[in-house]
Amino acid sequence: MDQPLLLQARGLSKSFGALRVLHEVSFKVRPGEVLGILGPNGAGKTTLFNLISGDLRNDQGNLTFAGRALRGERPYRRCQMGIGRTYQIPRPYGGMSTFENLLVAATFGGGRSERDSYALCAAVLRDCDLSDKANVTAGSLTLLDRKRLELARALASDPKLLLLDEIAGGLTNEEGQALVALIRRIRDRGVTIVWIEHVLHALLAVADRIMVLNFGEKIAEGFPQDVINDPDVKRVYMGIEA
Repeated sequence: MDQPLLLQARGLSKSFGALRVLHEVSFKVRPGEVLGILGPNGAGKTTLFNLISGDLRNDQGNLTFAGRALRGERPYRRCQMGIGRTYQIPRPYGGMSTFENLLVAATFGGGRSERDSYALCAAVLRDCDLSDKANVTAGSLTLLDRKRLELARALASDPKLLLLDEIAGGLTNEEGQALVALIRRIRDRGVTIVWIEHVLHALLAVADRIMVLNFGEKIAEGFPQDVINDPDVKRVYMGIEA
């Protein structure tokens, strides 16, 4: 018997004027899975995330989350339903402390009271190596720590589905290994993950399946090694002629 679906996309399409960014993209994500998304710049990966999180509205197709249609649901409602995400460019509340940023996510996104959020936020800070920055204003953090905070804020909303948008970009090899270990722990806690990433070895270390986009269309999907060995993927993503 098939597992129930947590996220399902059917025929998603999005254009900006005459520019077609996504064209009839369909895929499924089951609870507990890690789906990696690959594709060159401009392939439509972040646009896909924006459709899932509600930052953009799709022109055609539909999205369901835990069996519920997402059309018409605003971004804050999707967060409250259990969809958390990070952005390529971190967007913290610069005048608030790191800990206060997490409290906002836990209370407004996760639906907890402030008092009930303290322990969760402290645990997330530890997981993301930010405990020593708890009282530092977010606007004064380094880029690396802002990226950590971006992930921490998404986790503080206690998501069922976590959308990671190139979270490993700019990390050293050691930091990347720590990130992979953290994402594995998140997965082991039962959080489903969809991860856009250009750092291929990080993605391959965690993903159960990989989907590849090119010019807004899905060109491959399947087990990681099968996808990486696909001639079209080698040509489009790695620049290797079949």
